[in-house]
Amino acid sequence: MDLRAIAIGLVFALIWSSAFTSARIIVADASPLFSLALRFLISGMLGVAIARAMGQSWNLTPAQWRATILFGICQNTLYLGLNFFAMQTVEASMAAIIASTMPLLVALAGWLLLGEKLRPVGVIGLFAGFAGVALIMGSRIGAGIDLFGVMLCGFGALALTFATLAVRGATSGGNFMMVVGLQMLVGAAALFAAAPIFETIYIHPTVPFILAFTYTTLFPGLLATLIWFLLLDRIGPIRAATFHFLNPVFGVAIAALLLGEKVGPLDAIGVLITTLGILAVQLSRQPVAKLA
Repeated sequence: MDLRAIAIGLVFALIWSSAFTSARIIVADASPLFSLALRFLISGMLGVAIARAMGQSWNLTPAQWRATILFGICQNTLYLGLNFFAMQTVEASMAAIIASTMPLLVALAGWLLLGEKLRPVGVIGLFAGFAGVALIMGSRIGAGIDLFGVMLCGFGALALTFATLAVRGATSGGNFMMVVGLQMLVGAAALFAAAPIFETIYIHPTVPFILAFTYTTLFPGLLATLIWFLLLDRIGPIRAATFHFLNPVFGVAIAALLLGEKVGPLDAIGVLITTLGILAVQLSRQPVAKLA
């Protein structure tokens, strides 16, 4: 992994982790599914317009179309839709920690279901990562966390896991920005259909909402997704997922800094254990030659 890939991965992890805090601000003043659909509509249209200006085509390969639709449904509609809905009652830091289990879930599925080999340090990392999340959950349950919201975040993490595996086909054939824009429009269409069914639609255009919505639309929504696609193409999904080990730390730190969410001693220990567990799992999945 070269220095440029490391820099790209760090920027992605920081922007991706900040999305939980900005989402928490948005859902305080707007219905979650409709506001998310509106965000995807704007981001998607901008992405497609930028792609056309760059000379990119929407004549994607069949593999790209399949991956774009799957990614749009799994990440944008399910993962982000469930997280936005849950963050009406679940703190941003908790949502970030649950979502950060994605690389653990990918490794677990590969090990148990696909027959992929996992070195002993990876097995230890799996148990450590989930143990860290359990420790945090235990402390939060004692403080009265909304378990239904936590369950929604958990289902979202499963959808993100599937999206990460499904997106491989979208990284071949170029047209990265076009793929980014189109998969957001897929998510927007699905969420616009779901919003009237599951919520009462409203928006209170406060200053915090406008700032958070604008930031989320341009940075986590458009820029971070493009960076993720480029990172997948540059170093592959296994190495790219390594950067998710930073998300528990970044997510909790940003939520504490901007939202004033409290971080207790058990939370801090749990975040550290989860972070090290994710790192151990991802390093164990690297080719041996790369670790030398």
